[in-house]
Amino acid sequence: MKKIFLCLILMCLILTGCGKKDEKTVLKEFQNKVNGSNSYYLAGNMELVNNEDVYTYKIAVSYEKDDHYKIELVNAVNDHKQVILRNDEGVYIVTPSLNKSFKFQSDWPYNNSQVYLLSSLLDDISNDEERVFESTSEGYIFTSKVNYPNNEKLVSQKVYFGKDYLPTKVTVLDTEGNVQIKMVFDKIDLKTEFNDTYFDLNSILDTQNIKEREDNNKIENNNQNSNNNSNNNSNDDKNKNKNNTDDSKKNEAQEPGDQNQDGKKTESTATIDDVIFPMYLPVNTYLTKQEKVATEDGERMILTFTGDKSFVLVEETAVYSNNPEIIPTYGDVELIGNSLAVINDNSANWFSNGIEYYIVSDVMSTAELLQVVKSISVLPVSK
Repeated sequence: MKKIFLCLILMCLILTGCGKKDEKTVLKEFQNKVNGSNSYYLAGNMELVNNEDVYTYKIAVSYEKDDHYKIELVNAVNDHKQVILRNDEGVYIVTPSLNKSFKFQSDWPYNNSQVYLLSSLLDDISNDEERVFESTSEGYIFTSKVNYPNNEKLVSQKVYFGKDYLPTKVTVLDTEGNVQIKMVFDKIDLKTEFNDTYFDLNSILDTQNIKEREDNNKIENNNQNSNNNSNNNSNDDKNKNKNNTDDSKKNEAQEPGDQNQDGKKTESTATIDDVIFPMYLPVNTYLTKQEKVATEDGERMILTFTGDKSFVLVEETAVYSNNPEIIPTYGDVELIGNSLAVINDNSANWFSNGIEYYIVSDVMSTAELLQVVKSISVLPVSK
């Protein structure tokens, strides 16, 4: 009986030792793949839970040594595309549909966990001494802590690996064990090569089409002038009256697509038909003022909320500019639901559905501010 008992103990020790060895082997293999790759490309789909809504993104990630990153996120519902770019000049959030980008100096992507970056997954697993390892028939699973400083409810993640020691899926869990973020990898290529300009901002913004549009405008203007000249003899007085009327109208109001005072040709992308209110408000905080004003390129709505956690929310018509626009700012990148936002200590700025949003508060923490921001991105609610 003693021999049987000793054999069982020995088998348990052997199995435990093998399990530990498997964990170290898998982690080491993954580490070698990540650190041994000078560049990679991966693609997949990410689901983000925001209150009761789920946002789905198609994601393509390009990485090159020396901290070059290009992350393309496309909203699966409306095909709205945004890009996070990091190169030698800084970090950018680019909105190609508006030909605009926010530029700021930031530690991104090293200041918090990122489910779509291999190096971030490796760091989260390696740095957690209490991580849990499982071996399954399909591969391996690591459960580790995560670092989301602006969302304390996100506490852990499960990283699923195939037999090739590359991740196939990542789920981020809240304090109650509910999945809040899910990333499924469709492709991982560790030997991708990129051209010399791939991580340049100009490869994303619409600089290549500016000359073509200008040439087309010149052709249209020349054709119009030719037609006007051919009719000058018979319609001289009529044209003069028409031109005077047109000039007076231009002086009264600038139409979308005209040049603004800086000489940049712009085009409004939306109008503020319905005011969008936050679905979440801090306790003892309420709307006290609502003002709609006309701007040079569209409309602006200013909402003032007063109380224990006072703040101001500005909603403004987003404008497309033929000249690429770079907006200097500071802060961090945050995916707030249906858009990428620039977040700093007391404000947030983002584009969504043709509207630019800006919110600022002198009394709210970043986490509290994000609660309001994420409630704005859920649904347009008319008051």
